[in-house]
Amino acid sequence: MKTLIVGGSGLVGGEIALYLNSLGHDVTIMARKPPQAPDIAALPFLQSDYVNDRFTEGQLQGFDSLVFAAAADIRNMPVDGSVTPEDFYTQVNDEAVPRFFQAARDAGIKRVAYIGTFYPQVAPSQIGVCPYVTSRHNTDEAVRALSTDSFNVCSINAPFILGQIRGLDVPHISALVAYAKGQLADLPIFAPTGGTNHVTTRAVAQATLAVLEKGESGKAYLVGDENLSWKEYLELWFEAVGNPKNLEEKEEDHPMIPNVIMFAGVGATVSYEPDDIALLNYERGQLPQVIVDIVASHA
Repeated sequence: MKTLIVGGSGLVGGEIALYLNSLGHDVTIMARKPPQAPDIAALPFLQSDYVNDRFTEGQLQGFDSLVFAAAADIRNMPVDGSVTPEDFYTQVNDEAVPRFFQAARDAGIKRVAYIGTFYPQVAPSQIGVCPYVTSRHNTDEAVRALSTDSFNVCSINAPFILGQIRGLDVPHISALVAYAKGQLADLPIFAPTGGTNHVTTRAVAQATLAVLEKGESGKAYLVGDENLSWKEYLELWFEAVGNPKNLEEKEEDHPMIPNVIMFAGVGATVSYEPDDIALLNYERGQLPQVIVDIVASHA
């Protein structure tokens, strides 16, 4: 199967690309810039921008399936105040992603996995309140509405995702390791209140394969694994680096998990059991080991 991975140079898309490639998929990466991680860079690469390119020259023809792991979040938003969050997300998510999916359908692609976020399902009260959650909800609804008998579209709505790829630097993860080691001496050591569900990139990749093979067209699958308080989550990092702590919980803005990314609400606890575990058949209970492996790779 010829599979195009949009956003395949990043952590989530890259893990999916490597996993599908290992199972015999003929994988091509599409991104704005060539991938830096060596294993991903070894795969065929299509340089393109789903926001500004219109894909009218046949670039999407010849692919059987598509994985879209490139919708924008707060990391992509300009910080110079040149655009409001509402306008930014509308342009790059609400408008650009369904337009790209329409081009994929016109090109004859048959099956699509859209990597979404869990917020519209676990915090629906934030739809219409938080620009990011509203945008991801609108985008998810729009792309699944494009489903037809010959164009199978499913969403994989994931919580906080953690993983690593050799040679791929993820600044937030590197900072967490340094924070737990006590190398960021100016930052206060504590845990924010609340918590959330977490899942590994490996689990998301496995769920993506299942969706491409047997997902119900038009369906949004809520995936996830371990429900942890932020205290429990951060203490896993401190333990993994050999600096165990009993962290005090504070209702303060946290340097590693700031309020600006608390899209379910500051101090909220998001806890749930994921959908369709038997169908999606992904590994669970791997988060502590992933953290240990990440720490080892930063040694």
